[in-house]
Amino acid sequence: MSTVYIARQPIFNSHKKIFGYELLFRDEPVNFVKTIDGDMATSELISNTLLIDDIANYTGGKMAFINFAKSPLVNLIPLMFHPSQITVEVLEDIKPDQQVVDACRKIVSKGFTLALDDYSFEPHSDPLVPIADMIKVDLSLIDIGKEQGRISRLIKQGKVLLAEKVESYSEYESALAAGFEFFQGHFFATPEMIETKPLPTSRVNLLNLMTVIARQELDYDELDQFISRDVTISYKLLRYINSAFYKTIHEIESIRQAIVFLGENEIRRFIALIAMAKLADDKPDELIRVSAVRARFCELIANQFNFSAGAQEFFTVGLFSLIDAIMDNTMEQILKNLPLGTPIKEALLQTDGELTDCLQLAMAYEKGNWNDAGALARKLDIDEGVLPRYYLEALTWELNFSRL
Repeated sequence: MSTVYIARQPIFNSHKKIFGYELLFRDEPVNFVKTIDGDMATSELISNTLLIDDIANYTGGKMAFINFAKSPLVNLIPLMFHPSQITVEVLEDIKPDQQVVDACRKIVSKGFTLALDDYSFEPHSDPLVPIADMIKVDLSLIDIGKEQGRISRLIKQGKVLLAEKVESYSEYESALAAGFEFFQGHFFATPEMIETKPLPTSRVNLLNLMTVIARQELDYDELDQFISRDVTISYKLLRYINSAFYKTIHEIESIRQAIVFLGENEIRRFIALIAMAKLADDKPDELIRVSAVRARFCELIANQFNFSAGAQEFFTVGLFSLIDAIMDNTMEQILKNLPLGTPIKEALLQTDGELTDCLQLAMAYEKGNWNDAGALARKLDIDEGVLPRYYLEALTWELNFSRL
């Protein structure tokens, strides 16, 4: 079987909590399959990957939204899953003939949620509207104000509305006010507002802790004191070190023991993630998930390929890539107060260089921008075929951390 590329896009509820992920697929280093029909390729791709590799590895146990073309639908491929695992998305370009309508009714009768993808209020989708539970509306294609009447009618019919391509908080708020219940897009990864007031003491302390672990020479005594003064970090560190992920023979009982056991690189990663999570405690959890996955993904690439910067720098670039959204400020202003090396700061400001290219590769992959990801992999002279494995490993690593 060929290498399978899977990325995911978060879907939020009205409280900006994760409801599920749309999974994006590709099965070759090029965006087409030469030897077999495209619909059949989709069927084989899904049945040969997600049915073999636990779907929860990609979704953390949340709902998976999966697009189905006509052939997989009429062949009832969705029935190979459990209704609690997936929401069946019907692609917008499918002509809803009788075969498709009958298949959709059969799928819904088995307890699956059916969603119409990229619904544009055009008549050709009408036969599927009564069957669908959820309607996905691309905000880049409509004017919410002008379509409020038709939006309200769908809500009165009992349809759950999901807004796609939500790229700013103002778009999120407009969609929420219009009656949308779920939201997909990168609004969560942008600052809500630019604050000029001084940072609270708690945030200053967290940034000071991150200063300690950012130094080239790690002071274990100073780090021990910092961690010991913070109950939350101490608890999570001991829980992490005693988890099944590490499988220690003897339970670790002190902060100093945990620091020594983890070693310099791992303790830097752990504290950076914990501190970042505390900085973002009033933000969508997905900010930390994406930051952590980017960080680990970049680090895995750096560990296997020949770059001038070290793996720790690649990790740091990924981790701090959303600090502007976390701190509600510009990246330029935030970096003035962070003791990060010049190459890391330049990468976060999207200047040229291998750190920047690797970060952009991670961002392209997570969005399912396969052409951009391939071009960046070639630019970095890395094997594109390793990316799916690194991405899944990064997701698994983040999932273990998020369970603390």
